[in-house]
Amino acid sequence: MSEAKKEWFNEWFGSPFYHILYKNRDEKEAQFFLSKLLSFLNIPKDAKLLDVACGSGRHSIFLNKQDFEVDGIDISERNIELAKSYENEKLHFHVQDMRESIKENYFNYAFNLFTSFGFFKSEDENQKCINSISDSLQSGGIFTLDFLNPYRVIHNLVKEEIKTIDGIDFHLKRNFDGESIIKEIDFHANGENYHFEERVKAIRRLSFLEYFRNANFMLVQTFGDYELNEYVPETSERMIFIVKKL
Repeated sequence: MSEAKKEWFNEWFGSPFYHILYKNRDEKEAQFFLSKLLSFLNIPKDAKLLDVACGSGRHSIFLNKQDFEVDGIDISERNIELAKSYENEKLHFHVQDMRESIKENYFNYAFNLFTSFGFFKSEDENQKCINSISDSLQSGGIFTLDFLNPYRVIHNLVKEEIKTIDGIDFHLKRNFDGESIIKEIDFHANGENYHFEERVKAIRRLSFLEYFRNANFMLVQTFGDYELNEYVPETSERMIFIVKKL
């Protein structure tokens, strides 16, 4: 079994139960945010867009519907299989590890949205992700990274809850171990008991700024929520970084 297959995110994101648990994610919120973002970025129609860790493609599909050329990449073969049914001449999906470059110096804009980062064990791997995105962008290209605000999340953790979806009781437990925000997911389905974990590093703003500097990015703007309000460390829901490749 390859190293990638052993990593929790490859196992969990490739599971059909992942899509059941998160099936009710707010599409209106996602489209509202993307619309706000597109208005702020003022992207020309001939731009080439990259959606990094695209999941099953919902953001790529929305961007493509705005008449943009979009490539979506994700490490999960199952996610890409689902996404490929939406492909057209200006929308393509690829099984790709975000730690590895795709189409060097090709894209004008790149996106990593809704906390699709912080899954890796080492700082070096985090940096590799940012470097690969930088490599994929043309000079002057813009990268948007949307991540949870660790300060707010850690102080407002819901320690335990049960979510019942499609007849499955998902028992969720959350904790912070000093480094990662951990969600344990237990449930019974198809006559079997299942256990999965999500681990997201509580990456602070200064660490992201260091990643960006090392990858030849310059910070343009930091927003704190999907309304694109100013980032306030103690209270903002998100950390949304807009950076430019030098």
